[in-house]
Amino acid sequence: MSIEIKVPELPESVADGLLLEWHRQPGDYVKRDENLVDIETDKVVLEIPAPDSGVISSLLKQNGEVVTSGEVLAIMDVGDSQDVEQTTAAADTDLPADSAKSEDTSPPMSPAVRQLLADNEVDASMIKGSGKGGRIIKQDVLDYLSEKASQAKPAKAESMKLDSIPSAQPDSGRREERVPMTRLRARIAQRLVESQQTAAILTTFNEVNMQPVMDLRAKYRDRFERKHEVKLGFMSFFVKACAEALRQFPVVNASIDGSDIIYHGYYDIGIAVGSPRGLVVPILRNVDSMSFADIEKTIKDFGTRAGDGRLELDELSGGTFSITNGGIYGSMLSTPIINPPQSAILGMHNITERAVVEKGEVVVRPVMFLALSYDHRIIDGRDAVQFLVSVKQSLEDPASMLLDIA
Repeated sequence: MSIEIKVPELPESVADGLLLEWHRQPGDYVKRDENLVDIETDKVVLEIPAPDSGVISSLLKQNGEVVTSGEVLAIMDVGDSQDVEQTTAAADTDLPADSAKSEDTSPPMSPAVRQLLADNEVDASMIKGSGKGGRIIKQDVLDYLSEKASQAKPAKAESMKLDSIPSAQPDSGRREERVPMTRLRARIAQRLVESQQTAAILTTFNEVNMQPVMDLRAKYRDRFERKHEVKLGFMSFFVKACAEALRQFPVVNASIDGSDIIYHGYYDIGIAVGSPRGLVVPILRNVDSMSFADIEKTIKDFGTRAGDGRLELDELSGGTFSITNGGIYGSMLSTPIINPPQSAILGMHNITERAVVEKGEVVVRPVMFLALSYDHRIIDGRDAVQFLVSVKQSLEDPASMLLDIA
């Protein structure tokens, strides 16, 4: 029985996708739920699993093609690999001897093996079959291709050596390479330009003494990790501090829709995460009800799956506020760009020892600069400044967050 492998239903915000890479080719046997193909959207890379076990009979879409919801990507013959080969072998032996000789003088083989030979332009007469009666099986073809590739390596290496010799031309050190943007990078570029063109972005700054947070982490770090099996980082403190500030200043948690302001009665905070294909912002849902451990575990999971390209589309959708941490890359100060349709974003930066005045004395403290970019169309300067002051106060007195008395 043959079945169709289709593009899954994409969300309304995702029009289409780019077929990145097939992991299996015609003639390959695949197991149920094994990843067949990667499709890149403007948000994530989707992995399309095999709906059942069987043999790929044909690919209808190739690498680099644009695909949409419901399009058929490939045809697969369902069944056990041995069943498929036995069925095709029986079909071969059922042919009259004279007819078989007159139509095909090549060694007996299954259609899957024939397809593999055709795809790699291999003459069947060059391969000695190891199957019953001298029949060529898939492994025979793969072994032949592997041996052929290994023989070609020395020649290829020699060619690479020749290619690596610097050219005598004057412009040999001024090479250029043109590569197309990934769909994710193109989408990021589009949204950032839209944000600057549509929002009245203004940024306010403040500084926070991180000593209280660092002392609290040092005191409870080991116990926290033993109990929750995750490290106690800085981000959970900032998420909790922002959740409290958003509760106090709901306009910072709001968004614009046409001529209306939408006030959200929940706190979904996006955490900017770097990935090999670009910046993504997965969402922590209902952070006001999450514990420090829940926040740290979820952020760790986001980071791991972002690196592997395994974030889900719904994890990147929505969000009422965002946090970005340029400090992990060494940034001292920046003006982050709002992630539409949100109205504000908090920028974290590196922690540096600085001279500060406390009670009339100059002391050294670990200080971080904070930046809040906000949409001045709906957020007044007073609300923005007081929001950032609230975040600062919570971080400089973290016990108030733990005791819920901020």
